Amino acid sequence: MSTPAHIRAIAVLGLPLIGGHLAQMAIGVTDTVMMGWYGVEGLAAVTLASTYFFVLFIFGSGYAWAVMPMVASFQAEGDETSIRRATRMGLWLSFGFALLALPLMIFASPILRLMGQEGAVVTLGSEYLSIAGWGILPALFVMVLKSYLAALERTQVVLWITVLAAVVNALVNYALIFGNWGAPEMGVAGAAIASLSTQVVSLVGVVVYVRLILPQHDLFRRMWAVDRDMLARVFRLGWPISITSLSEVGLFAAAAVMMGWLGTVPLAAHGIAMQLTSLTFMVHLGLSNAATVRAGNAYGREDVPHLARGALVVTVMSLSFALATVALFVLTPEFFIDIFILKDEPARAEILQIGVGLLLMAGLFQLVDGTQAIALGTLRGVQDTRLPMVYAALSYWGIGVPAAYVMCFVLGWGGIGVWGGLALGLAVASVLLNWRFWRTVLPAIVGKQTAA
Repeated sequence: MSTPAHIRAIAVLGLPLIGGHLAQMAIGVTDTVMMGWYGVEGLAAVTLASTYFFVLFIFGSGYAWAVMPMVASFQAEGDETSIRRATRMGLWLSFGFALLALPLMIFASPILRLMGQEGAVVTLGSEYLSIAGWGILPALFVMVLKSYLAALERTQVVLWITVLAAVVNALVNYALIFGNWGAPEMGVAGAAIASLSTQVVSLVGVVVYVRLILPQHDLFRRMWAVDRDMLARVFRLGWPISITSLSEVGLFAAAAVMMGWLGTVPLAAHGIAMQLTSLTFMVHLGLSNAATVRAGNAYGREDVPHLARGALVVTVMSLSFALATVALFVLTPEFFIDIFILKDEPARAEILQIGVGLLLMAGLFQLVDGTQAIALGTLRGVQDTRLPMVYAALSYWGIGVPAAYVMCFVLGWGGIGVWGGLALGLAVASVLLNWRFWRTVLPAIVGKQTAA
């Protein structure tokens, strides 16, 4: 396949995935924007609580991510029975994790206090999690089914179901946060109900689609029956992905905690900057998912030239987009920050001052954040997850978190220092993961094929 053909194929597969991730992210942005309109204290609380939820959600998503390369490889081999088995056991493992995570959501108050957050932020954040935390059950199921559909290259439906969920979230938020359309004014609790409603709508939509359009896989038949062999295979591939994802998301969660130590206003500014950078990261994540699916297909067919060229093309595409977003963040930071705060907000000037500096730093780590995501996606496609887990833990927690603390509190750089630590951790991960694929894994695949 030529380079232009690879670009077209990645775009066809990746654009709906990017759109789906952006729509998913729009849910968080809607929460942030509307809570910013409601009040800075509520915004800080939802920023902290959403980060807490997201850490647990991502930790439990490893089994969903494991389903994607496995289904892609089985699809290339024409093994429909294994497609069903892998997806069902992904659902089993996700359900088990959700049951373990629920108490941490419902009784989050002591944990938030241990993080050293302000009293009002802890109270409101706990209120949010006691409701929204139940959404981890449907959210993880949706992740597994989306991975299954993406691996089958049915990405359009993933996009439209997520768009529907984002619309539901916006409407319920608008009604329940502010008390519009005759609804009670519930503030933070209203945002939590909107989040839970969104997860349920997403699950219903994806289940209906799978049952109607893909009856040949019969995913939900005998769901109670354990498949020990496939359960072990999904677990072995998935748990390192969970740890890897936890390491990265934990880096950002630690950053949110440190920003909270600086005060409510810096935490609110951090929430705005993080939402903006997360939106642009969704493009890289969609490309990473496309890399996983296409690498999984090539791996299943043992097509090494296709694997190598596809990986190179998707990396260049990610870098090109990163350069564009760097320019936007550096040249027009005030425009983006103003979206999230009202003109008459008393803390507006302080939030703008802090947020502009944070976006300038965010522009710097866009480049390395995208390339590490692509490398991770490609490595998952060839079912290499354990050493990348070690690299991630070393990069994010051995380097990123300590560097953020030192830059912020020892050197006195404040929020800029926290984001400097983020950038350094992501840069180290990018170097290690790309070295792993291009210098170790790919040559090993070539050598194995040559020997055969």
